[in-house]
Amino acid sequence: MGCTTSVVVFDGLRTVLERNCGYTCQSGAAQPVWQTEDDQGACSRRGSWVPWPNPRVLKVKPKVIEPLDYETVLVQRKTQILSDVLRDMLQFPQEDFQISTQRRQGRTVYPTVPENAEKEAQSLFVQECIKTYNTDWHVVNYKYEDYSGDFRQLPNKVSRPDKLAVHVFEVDEDVDKDEDTTSLGSQKGGITKHGWLYKGNMNSAISVTMRSFKRRYFHLTQLGDGSYNLNFYKDEKISKEPKGTIFLDSCMGVVQNNRVRRFAFELKMQDKSTYLLAADSEGEMEDWIGTLNKILHSSFEIAMQEKRNGDIHDDDEPGKADSSLGSMDSFQSARDIESKMRNETRLKLFTLDPDTQKLDFSGIEPDIKQYEEKFGKRILVNCNDLAFNLQSCVEENDEGPTTNVEPFYVTLSLFDIQNSRKISSDFHVDLNHPSVRQLVANPSSQYMNGGGDALLGVQRGIHGLPEEAMLYPRQGVFSVTCPHPDIFLLARIEKVLQGGITHCAEPYMKSSDSTKVAQKVLKNAKLSCSRLGQYRMPFGWAARPLFKDASGTLDKSGRFSAIYRQDSNKLSNDDMFKLLADFRKPEKMAKLPVILGNLDVTIDDVAPDLTNCISSSYIPVKTFDSSEKTNIYFEVEEFVPYIAKCSQPFTIYNNHLYVYPRHLKYDSQKSFAKARNIAVCIEFKDSDEEEAVSLKCIYGRPGGPLFTENASAAVLHHQHSPEFYDEFKIELPTQLNEKHHLLFTFFHVSCDSNSKASTKKRDVVETQVGYAWLPLLKDGRVIMNESHVPVAANLPTGYLSCQEVVSKQHPEIKWVDGGKPLFKVSTHLVSTVYTQDQHLHHFFAHCQSAESAAQVTGGQLVKYLKSLHAMESSVMIHFLPTTLNQLFRVLTSATHEEVAVNVTKVMIHIVSQCHEEGLEHYLRSYVKYVFKTEPYTSSTTRTVHEELAKAMTAILKPSTDFLTSNKLLKYSWYFFEALVKSMAQYLIESSKVRLSRNQRFSAGFHHTVETLVNMMMPHITQKYKDNLDAARNANHSLAVFIKRCLTLMDRGFVFKQINHYIHCFVPGDPRTLFEFKFEFLRVICNHEHYIPLNLPMPFGNGRIQRFQDLQLDYSLTDDFCKNHFLVGLLLREVGGALQEFREIRQISIHVLKNLMVKHTFDERYTSKSQQARLATLYLPLFGLLQENVHRLNVKEVSPFTINYSNNNGRDDPLLGNTVIMTPPRSSTFFDNSLHKDLFGVISGTASPHASSTPNVNSVRHADSRGSLISTDSGYSLHEKSNDKNNSLDKSQPAAALSGSLLRCDKLDQAEIKSLLMCFLHVLKNMSEDALFTYWNKASSTELMDFFTLVEVCLHQFRYIGKRCIARAGMIHARLQQLNSLDNSYTFNHM
Repeated sequence: MGCTTSVVVFDGLRTVLERNCGYTCQSGAAQPVWQTEDDQGACSRRGSWVPWPNPRVLKVKPKVIEPLDYETVLVQRKTQILSDVLRDMLQFPQEDFQISTQRRQGRTVYPTVPENAEKEAQSLFVQECIKTYNTDWHVVNYKYEDYSGDFRQLPNKVSRPDKLAVHVFEVDEDVDKDEDTTSLGSQKGGITKHGWLYKGNMNSAISVTMRSFKRRYFHLTQLGDGSYNLNFYKDEKISKEPKGTIFLDSCMGVVQNNRVRRFAFELKMQDKSTYLLAADSEGEMEDWIGTLNKILHSSFEIAMQEKRNGDIHDDDEPGKADSSLGSMDSFQSARDIESKMRNETRLKLFTLDPDTQKLDFSGIEPDIKQYEEKFGKRILVNCNDLAFNLQSCVEENDEGPTTNVEPFYVTLSLFDIQNSRKISSDFHVDLNHPSVRQLVANPSSQYMNGGGDALLGVQRGIHGLPEEAMLYPRQGVFSVTCPHPDIFLLARIEKVLQGGITHCAEPYMKSSDSTKVAQKVLKNAKLSCSRLGQYRMPFGWAARPLFKDASGTLDKSGRFSAIYRQDSNKLSNDDMFKLLADFRKPEKMAKLPVILGNLDVTIDDVAPDLTNCISSSYIPVKTFDSSEKTNIYFEVEEFVPYIAKCSQPFTIYNNHLYVYPRHLKYDSQKSFAKARNIAVCIEFKDSDEEEAVSLKCIYGRPGGPLFTENASAAVLHHQHSPEFYDEFKIELPTQLNEKHHLLFTFFHVSCDSNSKASTKKRDVVETQVGYAWLPLLKDGRVIMNESHVPVAANLPTGYLSCQEVVSKQHPEIKWVDGGKPLFKVSTHLVSTVYTQDQHLHHFFAHCQSAESAAQVTGGQLVKYLKSLHAMESSVMIHFLPTTLNQLFRVLTSATHEEVAVNVTKVMIHIVSQCHEEGLEHYLRSYVKYVFKTEPYTSSTTRTVHEELAKAMTAILKPSTDFLTSNKLLKYSWYFFEALVKSMAQYLIESSKVRLSRNQRFSAGFHHTVETLVNMMMPHITQKYKDNLDAARNANHSLAVFIKRCLTLMDRGFVFKQINHYIHCFVPGDPRTLFEFKFEFLRVICNHEHYIPLNLPMPFGNGRIQRFQDLQLDYSLTDDFCKNHFLVGLLLREVGGALQEFREIRQISIHVLKNLMVKHTFDERYTSKSQQARLATLYLPLFGLLQENVHRLNVKEVSPFTINYSNNNGRDDPLLGNTVIMTPPRSSTFFDNSLHKDLFGVISGTASPHASSTPNVNSVRHADSRGSLISTDSGYSLHEKSNDKNNSLDKSQPAAALSGSLLRCDKLDQAEIKSLLMCFLHVLKNMSEDALFTYWNKASSTELMDFFTLVEVCLHQFRYIGKRCIARAGMIHARLQQLNSLDNSYTFNHM
């Protein structure tokens, strides 16, 4: 074919595609009619029947084509690459990845870790925990990571067109004339269309707004010269002079514009001005746009026809020549205008593809967030007032306000009745009026309730907090992780110690005249406050439900119950659980004695932007105003249940111990004469020496200092064996030792105030009646259970050593009641630096003891590693980063393989547990932000990636426990992510990233990676039926790992691993394995630098002078598959999959098509030259489609599709009748090569809309590419031989390369459509030179197949008209109805 002919054919082909590809013009493009296929058959039921053998019998393993040595090629062709204009498509960018450190952002103003904590910490576990909370985030950033996913994840999202431009097609003209005779029915001077529209302000200097639109009546009229005007009036009286006119002969186009107003459209004029109009409805808008576009189209066609006919005549020859040139210029100008108008509104080929617009989140990786402190449902509790009916003025002159006659103190906490748990710490509130507070003198006693130091003026608290604003907290922020209706807010009310509860509460329970009673109570209260102001006694309690339901909806309308008198025999938490269990039983609550009063406490949701809040450790949360008048919100610590689903990795330093004195059994003691009104005072000490002082670390109560040295519990009057319910909160030091202990001192408090010798009595208010102590550590762990300890009558020096020999008579100690365990106390640890789990504690303790040695070795370590499998799930989650960091450290320091394998097994157990609890996102956060290899030094001999890869290989051996290996496969993503991050950090820290790829890693590591891939293959390809999920996850994780290796390692080595892995799959595999294979290819081909990896450049020898001399590959030759490895591998596998059953074909086509869509919308390759270079990688697609051209079963195009999976394998006769068969053509070369219709369109002698439906089956198909079955025998053997010798295809066909037989069963319409769109994408973007080269070198058979494909495209995507669409819609609805009936019948008769 000559060059001139090529130009004509190419130009005509482009014109045909532009005019007839309805799919790229409008959203209502027709879709193919339906086709069914019997997957067990091998040929179409609509064509001639050809016997087809079982494909599983004859298919053989495909030929192995080794990939190129990528790094060597880059060096050898360095000059060629650097001189290439598009060198960016051939090279990886510099600094493609880097490691960065992100500042850890806490939610508090100051760090939660104390300043000297790291220096004080001696325990390895404490040290590592502190390091975890202080260390910043370590991240590996991949510069182009946004381009490494599916096309839906590209930075520039694939736009979804709001509304397509309205186009007018000739096929609809008759229909429009029938439906609307008023649109274009009138002739010159007649009204063609009229109606009300809104006219926007036409002054371009003024911005158009909604208010600038004015309602006008528009008339479309045709003038005598055939041109059109659009007149507008104020009303429907068109006899008047119009207010304005739009001359449509200057209009270039009409497009929709909804930016300013709904149902708006604009008329674009030649002078670049616009007219903005708007209709009342979408239908009216589309009607106007359609009518105006018809006018413009008809006017344009008339002008074009006049220019073609050459209406300018001149008798002079030179003049004729000039006229002819002018006509050609005008023709070219008009054509340029037409092309420009089309290109302005034309979208990219894949934009309108329905598959492109589908929302598919399957390939989107989860969003990985940094660790952050999380809370449950947060509740704001506002304590407003506590008022009893018994009130009076407490001032001496009775000039003050009427208040409660004595001070009361409220303690709020949350109780979970369903699980019998106290789920929050106590929140202490002092709601007393200032005048009432003055009744309590400044405490001078050493032992006081809530403080041991006098508050001397206003002092600045810790962290710069205003202590004055923290003296009397009223607003607390509670948190509930697991809300449900059986959670209660409990308020305990106390008063200053005075006597028995019943006696003290009696005046408050009477409703009679209370004036005299109030004065009497006030008098007694003043006396008690002056003597015993530092001691409290129980008084009453009240409660209210917190939630309406289990979703956490607050019961804001609820109020506190009546205030019930506290029963001195029901003080414990267990007793309170029983009382609250009957809270919703009025008949039982009515029996409880009620104190007349009201507790006003409201609850509300916590606003997200709550300011002036401090944590439970008194650290201000960000956005805090430190002024003294600040209204501070106090966070109350939640006691989260010890279950994995409620746990989260610790991110802050927190070290609190809660102490609960429970009971003192003193009814049998003989050591003290008086021991009835017993107070217990608690201190925290670090020594038992005589001069040792108490540590100031106990949280104080309202009105006192923030921290105090001691505190006492509420006192029960005249009780020899009192119960206690108080809670004491202690800030523990960072490092605990064996000397740290709690010291309890018991006092008898004298409540007798009637003695005349009041001064002497006041001096002996407290009488010491015993001591008890509790060491905090036992076996290195904090004691966290109920303890029964003996009580001593004295406290000698070194008393800590005496408790161990309590059974023996110690000469220096006097035990009360013979040393029996009389005192019961419990503790609750809320710490992020100490653990209660013995297995985790022993593991870290052993690691610390072994650190003195150069290497961590020995069987002891293996024993402790194995014990970690018994670690509690909640503890595992809490200390997840710290534990994993230590395991990686042990992995690189151990010399024995057994240690490394057991470390990996522990990790497998941890990862498995996290997944089973649905907490795998914590693992992803760890790998991305926390994991950091040990700093690289010249002495570094072991790295995480080397040791972990070896351990994984050992675990995958057949002799290993299959449960462990299955878990490793199922959750292999974690280990591969750790491998990749370790490799990246190693390259940058060791500066080996600057070396060539083949020198970055040792040969040993290359061998380890290769062995690991080989070990995983049989688990995926052979044992997948045993554990399908594990095999599927392992296949995907391995693909992601190999994709990352392409960024870090020798790419030629990685290509070999890909090649080796893919060739483990063979033709005829089950569908599951095909899914695995194409999922693997999908991930690999989504690499951000997929284009440079394929090296889109010529590989010819010598200097190439002309483009025609380029050795472009239009078929899958061995050289192509070697030089362009990834795309060649993908096309080979797609070609092989096309010879499989429908589901497999669809999977392969989907991967190929999505990759092409990604190329289309990748903003790095938007220029025409870049897209043309990209197209050269997919030129073998021509040959692949030509091999299967006989399988394109073309039908009447329909905009609807149907799912055949419900047809029970039967062809519907309605569908079968839609195939249009054309008679066989003559055997002349011209007729067989190019259809007459196509040449007619190209030459302008035939209408593109009159082309007949192509019958691909009747086209004589000389299968010169090795097909085993041919659909026609029209060619002689001699002709086939000649074509074979002249063909571009000098190798085996794609199907043969993939080891598959060529099938002759038909592809369904969805497959045809997707393949043809890929074909059109390549054809559209390839350069003209490449197309000329193809036409020059192609055989006649290949040219015939090529234009057959083009004609099939024209038929497949042509617009069939409104009438056919409506008819097809009726057929589709009928088929859907029949299909549903058929399914219903089948279901009812199963």
